[in-house]
Amino acid sequence: MAAAQPGATPLSDEDYRRQLRRAVIASTIGTTIEWYDFFLYSIVTGLVFAKLYFPESDPLVGTLQAFLIYAVGFIARPVGAAIFGHYGDRIGRKATLIVTLLLMGLATFAVAFVPTYATIGIWGAVVLTVLRFIQGVGVGGEWGGSVLMSMEWARTNSHRGFVASWPQFGVPAGLFIANLAVLALSQLSGNAFLTWGWRVPFFLSIVLVAIGLYIRLNILETPLFAKLVAEQKIEKTPMLEVLRRQPKDIFLSAFARMAEQAPFYIYTAFVFTYGVRSLGVTRDLLLTAVLAASLLEFFTIPFFGHVSDLIGRRRMYMIGAAAAGIFGFVYFGMVDTRNTVWIFAAIVLSLVPHSMMYGPQAALIAESFTGRLRYSGASLGYQLASVIAGGPAPLIATALFAYYHSGYAIAGYIFVCAVLSVAAAWKMGDYTNKDISREYDEGHAMSDHRRARPAH
Repeated sequence: MAAAQPGATPLSDEDYRRQLRRAVIASTIGTTIEWYDFFLYSIVTGLVFAKLYFPESDPLVGTLQAFLIYAVGFIARPVGAAIFGHYGDRIGRKATLIVTLLLMGLATFAVAFVPTYATIGIWGAVVLTVLRFIQGVGVGGEWGGSVLMSMEWARTNSHRGFVASWPQFGVPAGLFIANLAVLALSQLSGNAFLTWGWRVPFFLSIVLVAIGLYIRLNILETPLFAKLVAEQKIEKTPMLEVLRRQPKDIFLSAFARMAEQAPFYIYTAFVFTYGVRSLGVTRDLLLTAVLAASLLEFFTIPFFGHVSDLIGRRRMYMIGAAAAGIFGFVYFGMVDTRNTVWIFAAIVLSLVPHSMMYGPQAALIAESFTGRLRYSGASLGYQLASVIAGGPAPLIATALFAYYHSGYAIAGYIFVCAVLSVAAAWKMGDYTNKDISREYDEGHAMSDHRRARPAH
């Protein structure tokens, strides 16, 4: 029996399964590479950039300046979502994903060659800022396409949460590889790591880009997008259309991510500054702990994606957001003991609430938007959280600690983010096990708790 058709070519059941596997693998490896690039910058920001690019600043001020450049990447992500969301809904998921991979990879490769303050003064920080912006644009367009490439190849509605969770797997995988690379090179003697060692992982990113490009060139367009093309339902201005028709879903998607984004970047980026300077623990301990946490997420992200297929996307997400709000206080209670065992355990466990949200999140957000606007709507909703949560989080955490001298102030910030996420998720629609291949009714309020009625 012939399965769904990408374009005009029918696929057998076996060919269809093969394409699904390829799409999932291509999406996962691609997101792993892109997140490796993005997290590598995050890790090195706290360890190196303040010293090399703002050496004349007070240590706290230098850290804030370095994290400001870091935040630029998050500000750029909605820009990337708008640009590539438009093309993803116009020319297809596959072509757009190839461009985002090249953009992100080449910008990361270029970071390896940026001169420091000692060589060209403040211009080094300026060049870093430009490259970080380009990185952010690439990542902004990557997520939506990767999720849709996997989710729109899913043959049944009953395991869509699990399938869509695999591109999310790229986050812990990229985090793991980035931390492993920095940890390995941090073993260099003397000041070698600070002088040149930190550049090597950025230089090696070009190899990963070549691998990802090869894989993405060998996949087909999704059947859902091919169907839209065949039925001539491609929008001329999909980003404007989704802003006009589904603005509420975009903003609910962004605020639902508050409890996932803000704590994640506190636990994986700010922790290096907090741990080394405030707790007095070694860089290697923190890198190893984050490695272990990301390794645990290899299993917990797809697991909670699967659980969302069983109990509902929204319910699983709200449980995770509530857990994140509570765990912030537990986390700082553990790390503030200054006991290496408790610190290690806190960092490892910190990403479990993140997985509880991140596993079902891809399907929860992407399912909220009708097919012809899905790349644009899902990308913009997802990436707007970068401006209100991910980017500001290390800055807010640094400022809160400087004022209150207590990690519990940061835990309070995480709790507020969790409250906002629970409220936003509660208002979102739940499309678990529902048909998303049919066009949603234009008059339907996507935040309604009932299933969207397809247009006739």
